[in-house]
Amino acid sequence: MFSAIGKTIKWIGQHFMGMLFLLIVVVVFMPKSETTLNPANLQEIELLGPIMSADLVIKEIEKAQKDPKIKGVLLNVNSPGGAVPPSIEIAYAIKELKKHKPVIAYASGIMASGSYYASIYANKIIANPGSIVGSIGVIMQSVNAEELMKTIGVKPQTVKQGTYKEAGTPTREWTAEERAELETLTKDTYDLFVKDVATARGLDINASKSYADAHIFSSQRAKSVGLIDEVGVKSQAKTQVAELAKVEKPVWKEKDKFETFMDKLGTKSIMKLQSYFYGLKASL
Repeated sequence: MFSAIGKTIKWIGQHFMGMLFLLIVVVVFMPKSETTLNPANLQEIELLGPIMSADLVIKEIEKAQKDPKIKGVLLNVNSPGGAVPPSIEIAYAIKELKKHKPVIAYASGIMASGSYYASIYANKIIANPGSIVGSIGVIMQSVNAEELMKTIGVKPQTVKQGTYKEAGTPTREWTAEERAELETLTKDTYDLFVKDVATARGLDINASKSYADAHIFSSQRAKSVGLIDEVGVKSQAKTQVAELAKVEKPVWKEKDKFETFMDKLGTKSIMKLQSYFYGLKASL
């Protein structure tokens, strides 16, 4: 028995540093317990950077919606916009979340184009005094590399079925018919954008030239045209979330450090991958 105990003590001594390192890793990265004496009752969800995918934000929104302890949400926005589908996905996820608990969207820097679209269904939109709001518009871009290709001796070869299958090609100038087709596409998307903004914000769609048309507004001007409700700082936005949620003692949920790191790593990876394969598409 004493021999076994001795061997165990010897093994611990030899591997003590490794065990200590493992223990530190577990303590640092282990998610915090949800069953604390003062459980979180409010949550901040960030929408930062170009919107290329909605998956991570949607995941947070749905998790907050299902969590009975979370009574209200602050959507912290600092994004220039991005692709159309994920912007709409976030907008409608916020619309659904609002049915269950109050949501305030806060423009901490830029709330423009797709990120404004994503925010329109919040109970309130509050913007930092120095933020930029608006840019309700749609853009589709490509290049005409025909002359460059001639210079370096590259000739494209194409087999296609369908008149507009090559619309948006960078290998030559677009035909009038192709340009008209793409303009119709962007017009349809723009009309949808304006319609949703007008509906969500209670604005006159016939007066959209004043608040849409890709105008870029300061916070005060955005308020004057009805795109936001108030101009204020983040602490004021958080106070209003607590008030709307009827929470007397606000406790904001802290995101786990490891989860935050993995989310940021995932977002960066997605953005890098999509930058390599970025083709012609409508962007908000």
